[in-house]
Amino acid sequence: MGEMKNIRLILQYEGTSYHGWQRQKDDLTIQGLIEDKLEMMTGKPVTLYASGRTDAGVHALHQVCNFSSETRIPPESIKNGLNSLLPDDIFIKKSEYVDPDFHSRYSARSKSYEYRILNTREIDIFSRRYAWHVREELNYSEMRKCLSFIIGKHDFSAFRSTGTSNVNPVREVFRAELSDPDELGRACFSFEAEGFLKHMVRNIVGTIVDAGKGKILSSDFLEILKSGDRKRAGYKAPPQGLFLTVVKY
Repeated sequence: MGEMKNIRLILQYEGTSYHGWQRQKDDLTIQGLIEDKLEMMTGKPVTLYASGRTDAGVHALHQVCNFSSETRIPPESIKNGLNSLLPDDIFIKKSEYVDPDFHSRYSARSKSYEYRILNTREIDIFSRRYAWHVREELNYSEMRKCLSFIIGKHDFSAFRSTGTSNVNPVREVFRAELSDPDELGRACFSFEAEGFLKHMVRNIVGTIVDAGKGKILSSDFLEILKSGDRKRAGYKAPPQGLFLTVVKY
């Protein structure tokens, strides 16, 4: 074996079949599966560190993770080896050496997510794994007013789920946008922030869709944000519409 190296992987995955990113004792996860394949290749246990832990059913177009190993296997061969061993709903796009102090989570400057909705009366069975089907007619102008309130640095306690180790609920949001629906009724929320709390995007989207349905006003959304009270916020949007899209360093 050679010297210890820090190796970064950039990957994408469809989260439908997995219980999220984080390794679990009895459930299939992205981290657990890749770590097992890396151990097969290197001959030693490996710990992967990701830019963030995606939940069960959530997808990633651009997840970043890193691990340390003494393996002599070059990065390109690690990429090719993993892709030959992993199922076809996980794909390693890149493998490379990085500085010893690089950490996928703590070195990140911002992360971006998309949340996709299908706003049509009839369901599209080919979108059911990749979008939240919302049948009601939505007021996109009112939803965009809600999005404008989260730009900047705020306490997002009202949109944080329980069971998290994050002590500080303050996050800075750099971008929050909503596209117009296309001819097939597909629309997309886009968020970029320095970081996100547990279920923060899904809780925000669920509450904003309530505003789009007319259940609350945009002014009510602002009051919910200011209150810091999760009980006042809306339904947590389902996982299949959420995609991790970019991590910047």
